[in-house]
Amino acid sequence: MSRFVTRALLVWFSVAQIAGTVFGFQNVPLDGTRTVNNKPETPSELPADNPFVGPSKLALHAPAFDAIRVEHFLPAFMAGIDEQLEEMKAIAGGSDAPTFENTIEAYEKSGALLTRVEQVFSNLTSANTNKHLQSIQKELAPLLAAHSDNILLNRQLFERVEKLYESRESLELTGEQQEVLRRHYEDFVRAGAKLPKAQQDQIRSLNEQLSKLQTEFRNNLLEATKERSVIIDDVTELDGLSDAQIAAAAEKAKERGSDGKYILEITNTTRVPILKSLNNRDLRQRVWEASANRALGQNGGIDNRGLVLEIAQLRAERAKLLGFKNHAAYKLQNQMAKTPEAARKMLTDLVPGVVARVNQEADDLRTIMKQPGAGHELAPWDWEYYSEKVRKARFDVDEAEVKPYFEVNNVLEQGVFFTMKKLFGIEFRERNDLPVYHRDVKVFDVMDADGSQIGLFYIDFFSRDSKRGGAWMSAYVSQSGLLNTKPVIVNVLNNPRPAEGEPALISFDNATTMFHEMGHAVHGLFSNVTYPSVAGTATPRDFVEFPSTFEEDWAIQPDILRNYARHHKTGEPIPAELLTKVIQASKFNQGFDTLEYLSAAILDLEWHTLSADEIPDDIQAFESATLKKYGIDIPAVPPRYRTAYFAHIWGGGYSAAYYAYIWSEVLAADAFAHMLSSGGATRENGIRFRKEVLSRGSSRDPMDSYKTWRGNTPTIDALLIRRGLK
Repeated sequence: MSRFVTRALLVWFSVAQIAGTVFGFQNVPLDGTRTVNNKPETPSELPADNPFVGPSKLALHAPAFDAIRVEHFLPAFMAGIDEQLEEMKAIAGGSDAPTFENTIEAYEKSGALLTRVEQVFSNLTSANTNKHLQSIQKELAPLLAAHSDNILLNRQLFERVEKLYESRESLELTGEQQEVLRRHYEDFVRAGAKLPKAQQDQIRSLNEQLSKLQTEFRNNLLEATKERSVIIDDVTELDGLSDAQIAAAAEKAKERGSDGKYILEITNTTRVPILKSLNNRDLRQRVWEASANRALGQNGGIDNRGLVLEIAQLRAERAKLLGFKNHAAYKLQNQMAKTPEAARKMLTDLVPGVVARVNQEADDLRTIMKQPGAGHELAPWDWEYYSEKVRKARFDVDEAEVKPYFEVNNVLEQGVFFTMKKLFGIEFRERNDLPVYHRDVKVFDVMDADGSQIGLFYIDFFSRDSKRGGAWMSAYVSQSGLLNTKPVIVNVLNNPRPAEGEPALISFDNATTMFHEMGHAVHGLFSNVTYPSVAGTATPRDFVEFPSTFEEDWAIQPDILRNYARHHKTGEPIPAELLTKVIQASKFNQGFDTLEYLSAAILDLEWHTLSADEIPDDIQAFESATLKKYGIDIPAVPPRYRTAYFAHIWGGGYSAAYYAYIWSEVLAADAFAHMLSSGGATRENGIRFRKEVLSRGSSRDPMDSYKTWRGNTPTIDALLIRRGLK
């Protein structure tokens, strides 16, 4: 398994000796516009002209996107897997007694080629995929799953790691080395290294099947999201949208061959932000139902129901083989929560107060619905629409009035970058000499206060059909003292694309998301460890969202908000009165926001605490029963993600761990309150946070890092205040 798989993609890929033939893609660029030549090709030594054959010669080994073609990936994967297997064979078969250097450090150095190609490929299949990349993805999934098993189920290799682990107290290791050794040992054990061969063979089979199904789920979801877009014939139905939004909808329709019509796209979540503005209730219902009912096979469309049940079944079977009661118990063993019971208790403890707040918010919506004499019950497609009216009435804030002050580049440069300089002294300097994978992408040098370069930062702003939903951070190169590498980080967003020639105005929520993702980015950029397996964001799932959520709250600090909230035409700062209203309104509707999250997180845990003989045959019935069981079956507030399109848990790395967002938010809220009480966004505060938290990765226990910085453990009080629940 390459370092990259070990650190970041173990949930996406596992691993395998590669056999058989591969696709031959001839001169297909990354946008997939050329034809494919499917002549079989037997992998051998990687040709010298393959861009992955050695480290990129660009700055900090940034990917040479202008040289990479689709046909380069499979040969590089094949050669990378063969290369790492040879490296592992040399480590396992060494005649010398195992030492940290000849076993663990050698392991950490292995798989350089595979890491290079994986880091580019996995990012592209998320941010700018096409049918050719998806074909490769399907081919690779079981091969990478088998490759992982070939390493982690190698008994000879495990015995060397085990000997070191058992004698760790006498090895005079540094704290980071002890943590790296522990993690490697636990990786082997959790993969099944101690099981008899017959059970290991079962594990291999399950991993191979899961890798195929999870890849199929991800690809299905991308197609389902496009499939469920809503086509409108009559522009009058779009009443309530701005001219720019209508123009963007017309442009999207033209792109998809429906010139003269309008297309409204759905987002990755159940609710769709555009519902705030649409006055036509029938259209709101169409849009909401398109989102909430995707991937259920309606009218012969994309159907993820069978995939979900099979994935849940196989995960439960694997957990049992590994000695765990269920998949959640397996996944949470090495997380901060430790057990699904602890995670569930945190979620359910919040339910009564949140439901009470939701009922209050619903009463407010019903009151305002009566004013125009609405004769219908409050439905989920009404919530966003009427809550926007309540927000406007209560705070006198209209999103259409606010958006002109949030132009995407200004938010980035005068908001996010401005805050990073205040806190950490770093600067972002745009450069135009490095190739990118899409015209939406910008690249920046990240410079420290002393003038030295920390790393590179890429940002990809807008949604498109080739990009999965949501927003995320990833790495093209991870920091490592052992490998002498500096980080190359990317933030990928899904801001609505403006019509050609129009300014990119975004909502305040999307502006906050940019701060959130920068929190992940600096977690990777500030990494200062020796070993790549513990660098940057390679932390437990229920810790990794802490630095990102912490950065969100700077977005509403008056001095920061005043700096970047400026009218896109005049440059005038947002009026003080409107600024105050925006800050106050940011706490509005928190009952709804929290309950839709809690519902999804509880649903995730409920799926993954099932044993193999408890898997149901109807995902919708199971979902309904779960919501009723926990008293969160409020029709107007459905889960943020329903089962058939819950990408985090079926296609991503958050299975049994979606609770992590709010677990991390406890840390974030406590940390932010502490920093405000200590002077706010000062350089001194930022540098200390960088040193004790952001630079450490998992080189020491994350809670130890938090307590070293904070002085004690967090409480839930600041979270309740942050969400407006106290």
